[in-house]
Amino acid sequence: MVLGSDLQGLRINVGCGATPTAGWLNYDNSLTVRLASWPGIMRALCGVGAVTRDQLHFARVARANGIRWANAARRIPLPGESVGVVYSSHMFEHLDSNHEVPRFLEEVRRVLVPGGILRLIVPDLFRRVRGYLEESHDADEFLRSLYIVDSTPRGVIGVTRQLIVGFRNHRWMYDAASLIRLLERHGFSSVSDLSPGETMIPDPGPLNLREREDESIYVEARRA
Repeated sequence: MVLGSDLQGLRINVGCGATPTAGWLNYDNSLTVRLASWPGIMRALCGVGAVTRDQLHFARVARANGIRWANAARRIPLPGESVGVVYSSHMFEHLDSNHEVPRFLEEVRRVLVPGGILRLIVPDLFRRVRGYLEESHDADEFLRSLYIVDSTPRGVIGVTRQLIVGFRNHRWMYDAASLIRLLERHGFSSVSDLSPGETMIPDPGPLNLREREDESIYVEARRA
């Protein structure tokens, strides 16, 4: 279901990983995106275990789809009021809630046109807690499912891999209510928790409106 009226401006996917959106500008902050132009180096790093085959695949996807590097928690490399839609799936929970989250939301507001839409998809903490309380009763499995703890890299290969791949565990978790409150505090309006497949984005085209629906919440908001 699609709600809303026409929007002008670019459409961008921030933190797209290996699933860029066709016809949109796609950004990711992984060093793999910067190394994608040197496939020989990536293959060599994979050969010694410094990158995984998944990262090698990501490099191929980045090269084939023109994914651009950006650290959106510092700056989205676009002019102010030039974007109609900002989409970000399973990236937001990787941001430091004290510093990176406010800066990212400030950047989103800067680049969005008035009335522009932010669509965030994050893991649903409520669903995971409910699964623990009603089904598994396994504290170890519950904590592993949050992906908030990472092992310390060991040796040169381990340290190199972390430098290339980056810190990929979660730094904060949200349910729908907490994410809505956060966006409202940062000046967004019309903040809504939507069902999979539902959006305020007019003519979303190839955008996956059901990405990871078995574990996610979908929240959209407008720049006032």
